[in-house]
Amino acid sequence: MTVTLSAPPTPSRLQGFWKSRPVAKLRRNKLAVIGLLITLLFCLLAIFAPLIAKPAGNCQRDLNMVSPNQVYNPLGAPFWKAIFVPPQSCYQTQRDSFSPIPVPPNPEAYLGTSNGYDIFYGLVWGTRTMLKLGLVIVGITVLVGIVIGSVSGYYGGWIDNLIQRLIDVLFAFPPLILTVVLITILRPSIGSIVLAFTLTGWASYARLIRGEVLRTRKLEYVDGARSLGANDWRMISRHVIPNSITPLLTTAILDLGTIPLSIAALSFLGIGLPDGYTDWGQIMNYARSWLDGPYWYVTVFPAGFIILFSLGWNLFGDAVRDAFDPRTR
Repeated sequence: MTVTLSAPPTPSRLQGFWKSRPVAKLRRNKLAVIGLLITLLFCLLAIFAPLIAKPAGNCQRDLNMVSPNQVYNPLGAPFWKAIFVPPQSCYQTQRDSFSPIPVPPNPEAYLGTSNGYDIFYGLVWGTRTMLKLGLVIVGITVLVGIVIGSVSGYYGGWIDNLIQRLIDVLFAFPPLILTVVLITILRPSIGSIVLAFTLTGWASYARLIRGEVLRTRKLEYVDGARSLGANDWRMISRHVIPNSITPLLTTAILDLGTIPLSIAALSFLGIGLPDGYTDWGQIMNYARSWLDGPYWYVTVFPAGFIILFSLGWNLFGDAVRDAFDPRTR
C-alpha cells in the first residue's frame, strides 16, 4: 500500500492578515468594534442618502424624475445617478419655507425644520458631504505628505533642511487659524476649503513619514537593493515607503473623523460651505437663536449626529493606532 504525504495547505495572504496579531488585538477590543459599527453606519447612510432622504425640487428635476419614488427602482437610471453622481442641486438642503421659526417634527419633515430647511434632509445628505470632503482632503494631504516627506528623509542634506524649515514655518501658526485666514482670502467654497485644509495639513504627514524614512533607509534590505543597482525611485516606492507608511495610515484614519468636524465648525462660524448646502455646521448655526424654549429638536438632532460621528471615528482610530503602530505595542 502506497501512502502519499501531502503538504499542509498554505494559508492565503488574507487569512494570514486576519489571524495576525494586530488584527486579533483589534477584534478583541470591544470599543474598536463599536467604533467600527458606528463608522460603517455613517458610511452606509452616506452611500444610500438618496434612498433615505428622497430627492425633491431641483434635485428631482436634474435627475429626470417624475416622481420621487423612482429613486427606489434599481433598473432605472435615476437610481444609479442619484447614488454615484448626484447633481449639485441634490446637495442643497430642501427648504420648506422661508420662516425663521422652527417647525416641529411632522410627516413631511421627520426631524422638523430650522430656518425653513428640512433638518432630516440636511443631516442625511450632510453625512455624504462630510465623508466626501474628508476622503478628498485626507487623500490629497496624505499623498502630498508622503511624496515630500519621503524626498526629505531619503535625500537629506540641504533638501531636507529646506523642507523642514518650511514645515517649521507652517507649524508656527495654529492650523485652524491659518485655515480660516486662507478660506477668507480665497472666498468660502468647496474648492477653497479643500485647498486650505490641504495646505495646512500636509506638513504633519510629511514630518511623520520623514522620521520613518530616516529609520528605514538604514536597514539591511535597503542596502541590499541599492547594491543590486536599484535607482532612487525604485528604492523609495518599492522598499522605503511601504515599510514606513503604517503610522501615517493610523493618523489618516483619525483625521477622517476630525476634518469633517472642522469643516462643520467653519460653517457654524459662517465661513464654510455656501448657504443652504447640506452641512451639519450650518444646521447648528441656524439653531443658535433657538437654544431655549420648546425648539429642542433644532439642536439635539444635529448635535447627536456630530457626537456619534466623532465618537465612532475616534474609538476606531485609537484602536487601529494601538494595534498597528509598532511604537505603541
